[in-house]
Amino acid sequence: MTLTELKYIVAVARAKHFGHAAEACFVAQPTLSVAIKKLEDELGVTLFERGGAEISVTPLGAQIVAQAERVLEQTAAIKELAKQNKDPLSGPLRLGVIYTIGPYLLPPLVKRMIEKTPQMPLILQENFTVKLLELLRQGELDAAIMALPLPDHGMSMKSLYDEPFVVAMPGQHPWTERKKIPAEDLKSETMLLLGNGHCFRDQVLEVCPEMARFSTPGNGMQRTFEGSSLETIRHMVASGIGLTVLPRASVQDMDTKEGMLQFRPFASPEPSRRVVIVWRKSFTRKAAIDAICEAVAQCELPGVTMLCKDEAE
Repeated sequence: MTLTELKYIVAVARAKHFGHAAEACFVAQPTLSVAIKKLEDELGVTLFERGGAEISVTPLGAQIVAQAERVLEQTAAIKELAKQNKDPLSGPLRLGVIYTIGPYLLPPLVKRMIEKTPQMPLILQENFTVKLLELLRQGELDAAIMALPLPDHGMSMKSLYDEPFVVAMPGQHPWTERKKIPAEDLKSETMLLLGNGHCFRDQVLEVCPEMARFSTPGNGMQRTFEGSSLETIRHMVASGIGLTVLPRASVQDMDTKEGMLQFRPFASPEPSRRVVIVWRKSFTRKAAIDAICEAVAQCELPGVTMLCKDEAE
C-alpha cells in the first residue's frame, strides 16, 4: 500500500469517474486503474462498483476512503511541520469565503496580507457555507471565513467581527423619512432575498420570520423576489422593485442623500451576524490563522465591531 494509491482512491471517490480522477491526479487512466486494482487485490476487498456512467463507492470502500483522507491529511501535516521549522508563514494559504462576505472583506484583506506576509499568498475561493465546510474536511481548503450559526463541524473556530444588518430602499420610498426601521414592519413590504443556499438568506428570514411564509396567501407579505447576489438585488431595489436587507459592510455611506438608494439601520434590537474563521483541528499552521485574524482586524469595514482587534494590537 502506498500514499499514491491512497491518493488515487480518494480522487475516484470524489470524482465518481476513473477518467476524471486520473486527470485530477495528472496520470493516465490505465495507470490509475491498475494501481487501484492492485490495492483492492492487496486488501481483498472491492472499493468501487464499476459499470454505468458513474462509479459508486462500496460501503466498506467508503470507510477505507475516509481513512485514506485522514492518512493523506496527516502526511501533509508532517510536511507543514517541517516547513514551519523554517518559516511558519511560508507558502500559500487556501482560504474560503462565503459569497456575502467576500466582495467586501477580501479587497482590504488581500491588500493587508500582501503588505504583512508577502511570502504567504492567499488562494481564494468563494462558495456556500456547506460547500466550504466540505472542502475543509477534505483538505482542499486550509481555512474559511463564514458567519454563524454553522452546522456541526467539529473544527477550530475564532470570532472575527460582529456585523449589523441594514435596510436598503429606493430613494423615493416613504421610509426615507424615518431614522430607524422596526424589523416587524418589513412584512408589509415587497422584499428581495438571496436564493436558497445562501446563509445570509436564512439570517434575514430570522429577522422577519413572516418572509418564510410569503407563498402562503394572507400572511402579510405582498411578494418576495429572489436574486443570485447582493449586488444584483441592490440594483433591483434601486429600480424600485422592493426593499432588501444588507450586511453593514456592503454599505460604505449610510448617510448618503443622493442616488437611487437609501439605507436605514434597524430599530433595537438590531439584527446582526457574527463572522468567524474556521479551520481543521489538525491544521498545523496556527501562525497563518493568527496572521489572517490580525489582518482582518486592521481592515476598515464600515459599521462592524472587530472582536480580535485587541489581539492584533
